[in-house]
Amino acid sequence: MAHSQFDLLRQRRFLPFFVTQCLGAFNDNVYRQAIIGLLFWLGVDEAERTLYTNIAPALFILPYFLFSATAGQIAEKLEKSRLIRITTTMEIAIMSLAAVGFLTQNMIVLLVALFCTGVQSTLFGPVKYSILPSVLKPEELTGGNGLVEMGTSMSILIGMIFGGLIFKLAGAHGPVVAATAIILLAVSGNVVSRFIPRAEPGAPGLRINWNPIPESLAVLRLAKRQLAVRNSVLGVSWFWFIGTVLTSQLPSYAVVNLGGSETLYILALALFSIGTGVGSVLCEKLSARTVEIGLVPLGAFGMSAFMLDLYFARSGAAPVSDLGAMEFLQQPGSWRIAMDLTGIGLFAGFFAVPLFALIQSRTPREEISRVIAGMNIQNAGFIVLAAVLGIVVQRFFGWTIPQVFLALAIANVVVAIYIFTIVPEFMMRFLSWVFVRVLYRMRPHGIEQHVPDEGAALIVCNHVSYMDALILSASVPRPIRFVMYYKIFRIPVMSWIFRTAKAIPIAGAKEDPELMRRAFDEIDAALAEGELVGIFPEGALTKDGQIAPFKSGVEHILERAAARGQVVPVVPMALRNMWTSMWSRRDTRLGRMRVPRRFRAPVEVIAQAPIVDATVDAATLEAKVRAMRGDAA
Repeated sequence: MAHSQFDLLRQRRFLPFFVTQCLGAFNDNVYRQAIIGLLFWLGVDEAERTLYTNIAPALFILPYFLFSATAGQIAEKLEKSRLIRITTTMEIAIMSLAAVGFLTQNMIVLLVALFCTGVQSTLFGPVKYSILPSVLKPEELTGGNGLVEMGTSMSILIGMIFGGLIFKLAGAHGPVVAATAIILLAVSGNVVSRFIPRAEPGAPGLRINWNPIPESLAVLRLAKRQLAVRNSVLGVSWFWFIGTVLTSQLPSYAVVNLGGSETLYILALALFSIGTGVGSVLCEKLSARTVEIGLVPLGAFGMSAFMLDLYFARSGAAPVSDLGAMEFLQQPGSWRIAMDLTGIGLFAGFFAVPLFALIQSRTPREEISRVIAGMNIQNAGFIVLAAVLGIVVQRFFGWTIPQVFLALAIANVVVAIYIFTIVPEFMMRFLSWVFVRVLYRMRPHGIEQHVPDEGAALIVCNHVSYMDALILSASVPRPIRFVMYYKIFRIPVMSWIFRTAKAIPIAGAKEDPELMRRAFDEIDAALAEGELVGIFPEGALTKDGQIAPFKSGVEHILERAAARGQVVPVVPMALRNMWTSMWSRRDTRLGRMRVPRRFRAPVEVIAQAPIVDATVDAATLEAKVRAMRGDAA
């Protein structure tokens, strides 16, 4: 059965939240751009406009430093739909204050309201991402995050355009139109938020520490406790750093380097935003509904490639000036620049969405809001750092904007290599993703229904090719600790992937009894920790395409678990059509592979309902896998 992430937009568990957060992002940007429009409408001098452009971002970002830790605790303690209603009610009050500022043309009131908007966004931030694991299944996390990022990108873009046009189109009625628009949008968000279904708090008994300094340090430590989560948080912060540098340079870049008028900046921003939106929603398709962090290296190096090309596409000032969007697109080389801006956004989506999904899937439910709060503090720091560095390198070192893009491309590669070296799981998943997606067309059946979303389980499957573990990993949303024959575990290149994935090598009792003992101890520990363990009970690859008798190791695993009081569910799974694919033993030499027929083979991955019975034997499991596999070897 085909699935689409857009199906979530028809379901109450997701749609009201999605619309609420889109309306919030839209309203924030309408408001901020309308303030800029008011300054031009009032005819204030450039010095005053410059003062606003420096003060306004600082006022908006300051609450993230001051109140994120408190916001994370509140989001952990309160029922989530209630908290969203509280924040949207706050938005109505804040926008009412802002409306007074527009009607009286009082910049002090507008800046106070802008600070309050930052406070409201700070409170909404942790619940925005912590609610998704509560309402979505693990296989829906990537698609749901992709929709949220797409919706946010497009809401920001459309909000900036709408807010910027209010005073140009409404003329003398601009203040009234701006005041009315922001209040109506706030009320709309509050009304929609009342349809969000109940989402239980992560830690209702949490005692809130109102002192922001020690609690900020505490949530930052919490976000760094698990290595993969820590570096995913770092990756998200780096995403905000790149986005801040790029978007802050686009207004001047459009005029100086592209030769455009003020409106050309909107085109450049639109290309980047549309690219980010498209990349975000493509993540689910590319990941086959799993949390596929293998897309992160692809996104990182893709961003750098397009930023590098953007530098070479236009490294100096434009030969013309005052071009509109359509006039610019008629200039030589303009489509290359447009493709680069879109490509940067596209791969930024590939980079960010899996990171959000990994943070949500790997963080304990009772800690996720505080981890998101810690991430928001770090994000704010990276945003400020990006703004400061952008000013320093241009004003004090004389860098041009294309040189800033070139430096950013190089820095992005360095940071990416650092992250992937510290946490090799990213590169491991990238390599396995490339192997699986290039060589096979996977068709999963029953995995969403039968593989448990959480807790320990033992997956048993037939063993046909050297790629079986990678295919199962790509099909199941949760990480799997595979038990595999030590000689397969040691295959060059693949060995690094298996080690990084924490596979468990095993040997026969006669070959290496000590390795066998260690393997069973590791299996016990993994199941006790609530992990998925995958085994191939045949003990070796099939030599003729038929399923060999299952060995008793599976019974031994279940007996050991039962002895310590744990009944482990067993999920029977079967691979179909693998015998005629690459890397099976049907052809023993690479030179004899009939590549055109075997390349991109359609492989079916089938799961059946878990068996919760500590006494189930190998023969019963073998019979179930045989029935699932049928005649399709």
